[in-house]
Amino acid sequence: MKKLSNNLLENPIRTSPTTTVQASMGYEPDVDFLWLIAKPLIWIPRLFQIITSIVSIVFIILLKGNSREESVQKELAKFLLESLTDLGPCFIKLGQALSTRPDLVNRHWLDELTKLQDDLPPFNHKIALSIIHEELGEKANELFDDFPKEPIAAASLGQVYKAKLNGNHWVAVKVQRPNLPFILRRDLVIIRLLGVISAPLLPLNLGFGLGEIIDEFGKNLFEEIDYEKEANNAERFAQLFSNNPAVTIPKVERLLSSRRVVTTTWINGTKLINKEELDKQHIDAESVIRTGVVSGIQQLLEFGYFHADPHPGNMFALNNKTGELGHLAYVDFGMMDSISDSDRITLTGAVVNLINRDFEGLAKDFQSLGFLCENRDIKPLIPILEEVLGGTLGEEVGSFNFKAITDKFSELMFDYPFRVPARFALIIRAVVSQEGLALRLDPNFKIIAVAYPYVAKRLLSGDTQEMLEILLDVIFDEKGKLRIERIESLIEVVTKESESQRNLIPIAKDGLKLIFGSSGHSLRKSLLLTLIDNDKLSTKNIRQLLRLLRSKFGPKRMAADLIGNLLPLPT
Repeated sequence: MKKLSNNLLENPIRTSPTTTVQASMGYEPDVDFLWLIAKPLIWIPRLFQIITSIVSIVFIILLKGNSREESVQKELAKFLLESLTDLGPCFIKLGQALSTRPDLVNRHWLDELTKLQDDLPPFNHKIALSIIHEELGEKANELFDDFPKEPIAAASLGQVYKAKLNGNHWVAVKVQRPNLPFILRRDLVIIRLLGVISAPLLPLNLGFGLGEIIDEFGKNLFEEIDYEKEANNAERFAQLFSNNPAVTIPKVERLLSSRRVVTTTWINGTKLINKEELDKQHIDAESVIRTGVVSGIQQLLEFGYFHADPHPGNMFALNNKTGELGHLAYVDFGMMDSISDSDRITLTGAVVNLINRDFEGLAKDFQSLGFLCENRDIKPLIPILEEVLGGTLGEEVGSFNFKAITDKFSELMFDYPFRVPARFALIIRAVVSQEGLALRLDPNFKIIAVAYPYVAKRLLSGDTQEMLEILLDVIFDEKGKLRIERIESLIEVVTKESESQRNLIPIAKDGLKLIFGSSGHSLRKSLLLTLIDNDKLSTKNIRQLLRLLRSKFGPKRMAADLIGNLLPLPT
């Protein structure tokens, strides 16, 4: 793989001091367009190269893509890999995104595209040593007890060395590729230009959002190449998971980090490439998937701060378990993003509305999130959402996956005014990548089968005011009456998972705390109001609720749970 020809990666373009100063600035689409358009000797040859490569890729795929011969598909996969590698970092990022989707990409292509994650041609070792000296003030052999003569991995934006520090302390030293800001800026201007011009001709219904999405991608790329920000991101991420033994974040060595060099503790783990690799290390793939999905849901719906690039090169399985959770390590924190509190809360509600088939509530959520215009009448869309999404869920909650929903929406967006807000580009990428990674390990994986129990458990525990408010909206109708079927659905999902893990008692404890604790005032008030029906006392709703709770948390089930914890069965 390292023999691949790649002028952009191995021999970066030499530029004048003026270009270097310009390249050090942040990404600004309009300013950068004016900067590049004034340099026709730079952008015209590059534009020709990009168009020629894209046309070649499309032509070859149309010509050979449907072939059933394995040798043809392998040849096509290598051609695709070499083409994306030659096109440089922006296009390699696209290939990395495709490498996480085994449900979309031919398996032979997938094997090759996976090499884009950390098996690209490295740049010259002497240049890397020069960058370390320039950035950290001393030579590598003076800073480290042992510094290798070649990197252990090379990706689109930098390459990583495994070095020894302070005797026997191994660290990962990531060094940025030379001249990267200039290369990214040049290509982003051209990609944006091509995207905006071709948008009306593409089979997409993104409207004006395509340019915004490219801008969002560019902004995040420039943040990703600022390793000082990456160090800050890693420390913030580590703090969020500080009480979670199942998630490991490498420690940043601040004295050996700068804007173009970042040093962290070395992670000894297994890449999440396929189940066979995990089996060799005696790692339970299902438990690792669970940790990845639960930690991803926490990032989006609880923390509001998430890893936007969860591909197999950035996540490693470790040889430990905590309960049902396998141990997982995240690395590479260049591409991170935040989600606003309002979007986070709305997304949580949307998950619950989707599962409860509340399509009116779901339409309102889409409107709040910006997928539908605010002044749009949503009533005509409610039956459409029910038709498109209703069948996707199936009879079981666990039958749902994100790929199915995106396929349905791609059909819906042709005829209805849906669009993708630019701020959701990285969120969608993160969720799609997370599910794709899980599908590599388990082709039958359904993301909602793990995600919904987590959301349901948080709802029933009412651990924050926002979750309590969502719970009240879910279990009480417009007239203030209990929706027993929804409560039963929530409890069923939680108890089904909890019984397998023998932790019904904590669920019951959280429920009692919610009802009788100080935070449950609004819930108790709403429950009391259900006793009044047409100015008369009615205990129908409460009796139904009590019968439901007895059936799910009766003495026999709780006793079995207690005995199971005291005398666990051998495994």
